[in-house]
Amino acid sequence: MLNQPLMEKLLAMRLQGMVEGLKTQEQDRASNELSFLERLSLLVDQQWNWRENQALERRLKAAKLRGPACVEDIDYRAARGLDKSVVRALAKDSVWVRNHENIFVIGPCGVGKSFLASALAQKACRDGYSALYLRASALLRELALARADGSLRHFLARLARLDVLVIDDWAMAPLNESERREVWEICEDRYQTRSTLLTSQLPVSRWHEQIGDPTNAHRIEMRGESMRKQRNPTPDEKKP
Repeated sequence: MLNQPLMEKLLAMRLQGMVEGLKTQEQDRASNELSFLERLSLLVDQQWNWRENQALERRLKAAKLRGPACVEDIDYRAARGLDKSVVRALAKDSVWVRNHENIFVIGPCGVGKSFLASALAQKACRDGYSALYLRASALLRELALARADGSLRHFLARLARLDVLVIDDWAMAPLNESERREVWEICEDRYQTRSTLLTSQLPVSRWHEQIGDPTNAHRIEMRGESMRKQRNPTPDEKKP
């Protein structure tokens, strides 16, 4: 029987992983054959894993990613112009984030740009980086609200601290002067110190002047039919 005062002290010190490990060891008779150091090592490992999982949950919650997406679930079978080797190289240890590089994902509506962006951001969270997903319209709305209530500097500083900023559906509408200035400031704050991932239906040649120098970026140009159409075939398409 586990010592209740001991368990309460462990919980008070937020050592939930050790508590769960002790419960597991108590139910596993094979644990009795281990030395004290071996059992302690297992408890430390479980506490470490518990803390890492808790931290990952917090990062994913804060990231507000668009739906469940991970790089392991990317579909390379559809003819969308996705190069598996390129995506895997970017995803490995999230090297693009470590090197403070940017990614532009270009392609028509429904081809899977948002999923790819969210998957790469989710992998960055798994690799220990902070992230935030925003649609461009939501970003501009947040900037306007922050400008109105006097919290603009605080909002811009928060964005500058993020390891990965995902802006979805970029360059869908022209920016007014205030928006252009603030977006420039976001890009300047993040240039060569953080990573930004933009998705857009428009080619870079039509919008890159709004975000500064595009040379420090990986470009992924997607094409093909909408994946939404493939997931939701018409009645005629369902026929054999």
